[in-house]
Parts: sequence; structure tokens; C-alpha cells
Amino acid sequence: MKVVLFCGGMGMRIREHSEVIPKPMVCVGYRPIVWNLMKYYAFHGHTDFILCLGWKGNVIKDYFLRYDECVSNDFTLEGGNVQLHNSDIHEWKITFVDTGQTANVGQRLKQVQHLVQDEEYFLANYSDGLTDLPLNDLVDDFKQKQVVASCLCVKPAQSFHLIDADEHGMAQRITPVAQAEQWMNGGFFAMTPEVFNYMQPGEDLAFEPFRRLIDVQKLGAYRYEGFWGCMDTYKEKQALDDMYARGNTPWEVWNRQTPAGEA
Repeated sequence: MKVVLFCGGMGMRIREHSEVIPKPMVCVGYRPIVWNLMKYYAFHGHTDFILCLGWKGNVIKDYFLRYDECVSNDFTLEGGNVQLHNSDIHEWKITFVDTGQTANVGQRLKQVQHLVQDEEYFLANYSDGLTDLPLNDLVDDFKQKQVVASCLCVKPAQSFHLIDADEHGMAQRITPVAQAEQWMNGGFFAMTPEVFNYMQPGEDLAFEPFRRLIDVQKLGAYRYEGFWGCMDTYKEKQALDDMYARGNTPWEVWNRQTPAGEA
């Protein structure tokens, strides 16, 4: 399946790291988060990527254009010529599409409709989260339910508390958000091209289009309680960096697991 990655936003809540580079290029350890995400999808057999670019999209293009030369792989430089010893993304196909500086996710998806219109299914991602989710489980659930779109649902990881109050303004219950019966959109999607029938110009994907799908019972929600980490704020980026420094990298499934169906 093709994988659509939304790489166009500035990432205002992580401004400390994204004023010079786009948010998908902010590193976890020494690799951009978008590389980690693509490596995850490639591990599960999906290597045909469509990158929806926007602000500083040239930085993402340059990274991959220079990747085989000196970014990642071992090489020998002799007389101005580069002899590459290996390439770890040679099986990837990456289509770069400029989808505008200020477009929302729905607008970006509409602009690559022609690239996925003939697909039976396709995958999509916000490009700011990592997980160890067995991807085939989400895809199989999506197909079994025969829905138009499905999203990964995860437990909030924030440390704040929810308070229930009565009509008199008296607190009745206080609950850590991580223990509440609340689930949030994890940013990993599976869709059919039929999703475009539920979209109108200018609409963001997770608002009006998804609400229309809910009304006709065509939006799936796959709950997962394993590892999921987002890089939406500086604090969340630091948490991922700390995990990386300790060697605790559950999202690097390509280093530890066997792809589904190959065990």
C-alpha cells in the first residue's frame, strides 16, 4: 500500500526546534522523525511513500537527495568521486509533492488524490508520532470492518488530571487523564479512496470529513495500549530523546522483530 505522509506544517508547539527545519526533520536521536516513521512502514512492507510538503519542504527534499552520498551510508571519497558501500533505502520510492505553505491536512490529502485514487487502500500519517504497533493488526481490523477510514486510537500520555464537577461547581471526581476512559487520535490511518467523497474544499481531515463518516458508521477506531509517543511539544521531544539515550527505543521494530507473516 502507498503511504501518504503529511510533512507540511511548521509545528508551532515545538518552535524551539522547528524554526529552521520543518517538524518532520526534527531528530529523535540522530535521525529525523520522518525517517524513523518511514523505516517503520518499510519494515512492514510498505515502501511507496508520498510526502506532502509545505513549509521548508526543500529541507526534506535535500535530505533524501543527499542521503546516499553522505547522510547515512558508508562510502569512500577518492579523487572527488564517491563510492557507495551500502544503501538502506534503495527499495524505497518517494514522491515529493508541494502541497502549500498553509494547507491543512485535508487540503494536502486532496492534492495527492490522483496518486492514490486507483489504490484499493492506502495508509496515511501525521508524521509526528512513533509506535511499536503491529501495523498489520490495524490494517486487518480496517479491512474486516469494511469501513472507509480507520485511525489508531491511543491513551493520552499527558500528566494532567480530569475533574468532574456537578451543577453547583463542586468537584465530584479527579482522574489522571492516562487512567480515564478517554482515547485520542494517534495519527496513523488506513483509508480507501472513497474518503474523498466525504471531503469538501478547505476542510481538515479529522473534522468535517471524519464526522460525516461517523454519521454513516464508516470510520473505524483501532485501540492500542502499547507504545506510542508523539513529538508535538518540546517536552515530548525531550522524552523521546531520553528514551533514545537509554537505548529504550520500542519504535525501532526493524531492529528487534520479524515482520508479520514471516515468523
